[in-house]
Amino acid sequence: MRTDLIVIMTTLALYLAVTVSPGPNFAVVSRLAVSGSRQAAFGASLGIGLASIIYATLSMAGLAVLLREIGWLARGVQLCGGCYLIYLGVSAWVGAGALAGAAGPAGARSGWYGLRTGFIVDLSNPKSIAFFIGLYAAAVPHETALWAKVSIVAGSFAVETLWYGLVAAMFSTPAALAIYKRLGKWIERTIGACLAGFGIRMIFERP
Repeated sequence: MRTDLIVIMTTLALYLAVTVSPGPNFAVVSRLAVSGSRQAAFGASLGIGLASIIYATLSMAGLAVLLREIGWLARGVQLCGGCYLIYLGVSAWVGAGALAGAAGPAGARSGWYGLRTGFIVDLSNPKSIAFFIGLYAAAVPHETALWAKVSIVAGSFAVETLWYGLVAAMFSTPAALAIYKRLGKWIERTIGACLAGFGIRMIFERP
């Protein structure tokens, strides 16, 4: 049992280290939060956590390897994810002025919108497959007990949800919203450019 506990702690520590690295998830959550869509930002955090459950479960069951080996399917997921990120980026750039002017309740989006957006962005990133396969292959021995594997899956969900929930809370503070009201147009365009850049890179990277 002690060995399994070490495996759990080691795996989740590595997971946390990768999760806090900035990427598409961070850009999406921070944009929703700083634009006044606090509910949508928390919804996106939950959506990202739910997507992590799917990939973690597939990896534990060995099915993620099969998914990666089906070239056309992995490539299709990659293209769809890249196009969706570009769409979000272009939307942020084009609607920057309007959304900044509507910051607050008038510009807020629903929690369901955020959940759907976070889920799609995380699930459509093929790097998630490679990450989970690599992490569990290196940190979770085959003989690890089932309860420990379930704990790791649950922990993965908790790490993603809590971290991005913290990001949502930080970027939706009065101070952050005040900055957004002054510089919202440029903040939107900067985040939009980052999202589009992530999307373009995703499309041209090999799965």
